[in-house]
Amino acid sequence: MNDTTYTDAELAELDRIARQIDIDAPAERVWELIVRPGWYVNDGAVEADPDLRYEGDVAVVHHPTLGEFRFRTVELDKPRYAAFRWIGTPFRDESTPSTLVEFWIDERDGGGVTLRVVESGFSGLADDPAAWLKEREGNDKGWLAELEAAKVFVEKSAPAPTTRP
Repeated sequence: MNDTTYTDAELAELDRIARQIDIDAPAERVWELIVRPGWYVNDGAVEADPDLRYEGDVAVVHHPTLGEFRFRTVELDKPRYAAFRWIGTPFRDESTPSTLVEFWIDERDGGGVTLRVVESGFSGLADDPAAWLKEREGNDKGWLAELEAAKVFVEKSAPAPTTRP
């Protein structure tokens, strides 16, 4: 995504990332993870006890090697949908650029769930498409790893799903 020129339609398509993964665990157990702001700030494995604090309604996640990240809860609809604003750095005020991170938990026939994530709003991070496309590129690869980390974390701590007849 370096010196490539994109059409407006292509940029609109690149303004979001959508990924999903099947997880062999009940929706309630997956919910326990996704409701936690910034669970996806890690080195490839979900932290059981993250460094998480609140400054008003902003959750601040501190990772020893990755740094500090801020999130604001937008909506929680237990146990199916959660949405957060991933607030850029440096955090100044409400006008600090952010992306919207949305999670859906869909039960699968036969047990388990499909966890879907959509991160959108990259074009609002910078006026120059090259700058926000660079930010998006890291997250595009990152969501694949983070969903796999979620699967491992939830499945190792969850009872096996019950199979429906």
